[in-house]
Amino acid sequence: MAEQRALAELRADGDKPDAVVVRDALGVGVVVGLSGFAFGVTSAGSGLTLGQTCALSLLVFTGASQFALVGALAAGGSPLTAAAGAFFLGVRNAFYGLRLSQLLSLTRAVRPFAAQWVIDETAAIALAQPTRRSARIGFLVTGLSLYVLWNLTTLLGALGAEAIGDTDAWGLDAAGPAVFLALLAPMLRSTTERAAAALAVLLGVGLLPALPAGVPVLVAALAAPVVLWAEGRRGGDAREGEQ
Repeated sequence: MAEQRALAELRADGDKPDAVVVRDALGVGVVVGLSGFAFGVTSAGSGLTLGQTCALSLLVFTGASQFALVGALAAGGSPLTAAAGAFFLGVRNAFYGLRLSQLLSLTRAVRPFAAQWVIDETAAIALAQPTRRSARIGFLVTGLSLYVLWNLTTLLGALGAEAIGDTDAWGLDAAGPAVFLALLAPMLRSTTERAAAALAVLLGVGLLPALPAGVPVLVAALAAPVVLWAEGRRGGDAREGEQ
């Protein structure tokens, strides 16, 4: 009985008030949502129309994939290679969805709409919550605030880019890569992740002169399996050495 009471107290202490969850979710939604301005500028500067730029944010709604797509197009890549790079970056959202479907346990009617909001930020907020209720609140508030702000700032960025003309002359062509790096850097926590990122940079940058635009990004995706294979080999050798 004492153990049950202690466990109940721990669970109660872990529960977050709804206001705290909403505050955290809104903080993420607002901060990241403002980055849509950089995407709008980058997309318009790469040659996409206002309608195409806004459609990407409305329908794709995953920043890394959107930046990868317009970046490859701006570099002269074909639409096929640009879309392939964006697709591979977006695959991770499917794995988030597998975990979130169990955690949120939404009805079948709601799941298709919720799937549109399965991205890095909503997954991070939802998975950090101690209860299903707080996870649902965090997912909803993060997704709604981020979706609205991202699309609004995308529109403003695209309109601004059209107004100022040549974005390269203002140095705004660097906005996309800068935001992409800002989103990526906090995720590189382990040595393996940092090694994969470093190898991807070497492959992507090193192959730029040799391969068509957009293709180096696809080749850089090989960095992850290569690093994981090397880690596995090193771990196996270490176990053999102990024996």
